[in-house]
Amino acid sequence: MCVVCGCATGTPGAQPSSAAGHVHEHRHDNGEVHSHAHHHNHHHPEHDTRHGHAQSHDHSHEEVIRPDGAPQVDAATGDLHYGAGSARVSVPGMSQARAIKIEMDVLGANNRIAAQNRAHFASHDVVAYNLVSSPGSGKTTLLCATIEALKARAPALPVAVIEGDQQTSNDADRIRATGAPAIQVNTGKGCHLDAPMVADAFGRLSLHGHVHAAEQAHGHAHPHTHADGSVHVHEHAHTDEHAHSHAADHDHAPGPGALLFIENVGNLVCPAMWDLGERAKVAILSVTEGEDKPIKYPDMFAAAQLMLLNKVDLLPHLDFDVAKCIDYARRVNPSIEVLLVSAKSGQGMDAWLDWLLQGDAPALSPEAAELARLRARVAELEAQLAAKG
Repeated sequence: MCVVCGCATGTPGAQPSSAAGHVHEHRHDNGEVHSHAHHHNHHHPEHDTRHGHAQSHDHSHEEVIRPDGAPQVDAATGDLHYGAGSARVSVPGMSQARAIKIEMDVLGANNRIAAQNRAHFASHDVVAYNLVSSPGSGKTTLLCATIEALKARAPALPVAVIEGDQQTSNDADRIRATGAPAIQVNTGKGCHLDAPMVADAFGRLSLHGHVHAAEQAHGHAHPHTHADGSVHVHEHAHTDEHAHSHAADHDHAPGPGALLFIENVGNLVCPAMWDLGERAKVAILSVTEGEDKPIKYPDMFAAAQLMLLNKVDLLPHLDFDVAKCIDYARRVNPSIEVLLVSAKSGQGMDAWLDWLLQGDAPALSPEAAELARLRARVAELEAQLAAKG
């Protein structure tokens, strides 16, 4: 995972280069791996014989043994599985224990900021959703359609977006064209957003200022997280004119006071393990990608609360098994919810908006819950019928 391969923490798994030579790795038949740092100052002919070098060269050895990084080998096919160790990842030159330690340290630091983000969002009655998918799944197109639909369905609901990509502001520009505020976060070589990035971006959104202006009128305390991880708390005093209980002031109809969409970097691997402070991860899977994605990338679908099967208007033109895809998703996450949607045709958008606007699950009446379930089932059946022609 990116926590230990280098993109999140520098290059903790990188091999040290020698001052006058090079580093390379050898794997023996028993699965043991060692690395040689070669200094070209004396001759080791026996090394050339043991490792099959075509030409001899001078070097000294600095061995790094990592037998626990050896892959699991399928005896029948010879297939290699490098995720079978305790760390579920293999990094050259790094033991499984070291990989676990680095992952715990890095994710622990991130999760502390994520918890602060979550408290900050809650203090503003903002519900945040982390949209995750592979590149090209249609996240941004679906998000633009969602914003337009929300204007008609809930015109008073503030909506904002944090856009994650390695480069360009293309997606943020598309969101801004809908009238919704957006902040682009470019990660450079990074393959995912993290909690400090989201904290920094949220503080720059007009949504943040909007809720501050509303809340300063009645008074409360809430924390702010800065990009450096520091936190401070604002105290807003109540005036006599607005004297009331905080709970009473925030007594409102079920549903979010504002929506924050966090569109993560297109990647079905690394964003799965990074908590941003969201209420839920929403995995978007295009029917053009193949129905086996949930079992090929199980961590992402295990972490998601909802899977949106997108671009279902294309089903009549594809060989895509909707039922099999849903079955695969529920193999890795039995509780995952599934909706079938199309930004182009509008199919499933009502069910998607119902899901977004429902607020906390206990706030849903039995009638509303049943209606949302039926709408989702109808969308699923319509897609299956369309696929059959």
